Amino acid sequence: MLQRFLLLWLILSSLLAYSWPRVWGGIVDGSGVTLDPTFDLFQVVYDAGALKPIIRVTMFCIGCLLPRDEIAQVFRKWPTVFGGTAVQYAAMPALAFLVCLVLQLDEATRIGVIFVGCVPGAMASNVLTLAAKGNVSYSVSLTTAATLLSPLTVPIALWVTLGSSVALDPLKVSLDLLTLVVGPVVAGHLICRYFKQIEALMRIIAPAAANLTILAIIAVIVGVNRGRLGNVTPYVLVGLLIVNLLGYVAGYCGGRLLRLPEAMRRALTLEVGMQNAGLGTVLVIEMFPKYPEAAIPTAAYTFGCMLTGTMLAHFWSRKPTASMEASDAT
Repeated sequence: MLQRFLLLWLILSSLLAYSWPRVWGGIVDGSGVTLDPTFDLFQVVYDAGALKPIIRVTMFCIGCLLPRDEIAQVFRKWPTVFGGTAVQYAAMPALAFLVCLVLQLDEATRIGVIFVGCVPGAMASNVLTLAAKGNVSYSVSLTTAATLLSPLTVPIALWVTLGSSVALDPLKVSLDLLTLVVGPVVAGHLICRYFKQIEALMRIIAPAAANLTILAIIAVIVGVNRGRLGNVTPYVLVGLLIVNLLGYVAGYCGGRLLRLPEAMRRALTLEVGMQNAGLGTVLVIEMFPKYPEAAIPTAAYTFGCMLTGTMLAHFWSRKPTASMEASDAT
């Protein structure tokens, strides 16, 4: 239920974070005393540095959910997997860079949009690929490859797109991705591979835990930036939408160039357009603590790509792939 209505929960949790001062200040405890209206749960979580442990929990859960032979599958099907990953890491940073160039965004917003384009794909694309009648195995392989390659590809993409205009330490970005992403994913995968009792338990709790942590990250970012959200101009949201939609186009066209069957093209399309914006949010905060508003585009992209991805998957769910039509004919 949580995964199925993730977009709805994102909206509700973000609304709570945005309206927290009014909601909390109006709560009365059992003795009839109004609670301290200055207490801000989301600011407390942010100031405590809890976002990095939260994203590690997310990635650990994702590692637990990877099929046992998935990493082997990545190398077994390496031409199509790494070809699709190359499409993603080429198209999305380029699209983000061009949108920033055309819209002449301020420094903080530009950083956020660039991070949207440079992070790996989101695990939600795997679920939507299933709904879209795409190749789920290929989708999972793409996400796995993009995640494992992120310590190398993301710093390069950021260095190319941000240039010398901002101070960026590629080595620190790489190390952060190793500790935030690759390490927890590999640990979760190995633990569940060799300990079947833990695997059985994590199959039950990991999907909910991964989604709850994403909800928590976005809610904290909304809560911390509630005073700045009113300054977000519509054309920034339009820019993010352009990145998202052209990402889908790049994914589908890339699939045609790679001569992939329709089901694999759908998987690649959703993988390219749907970015791990939760990870991007944490990275922005870690790399640019002086620009907390830079996390707004990454948080906003989570809503956007979930909405458009769900709509695209629903559209495709009504259109069978060529392989399905052939099997029906026989």
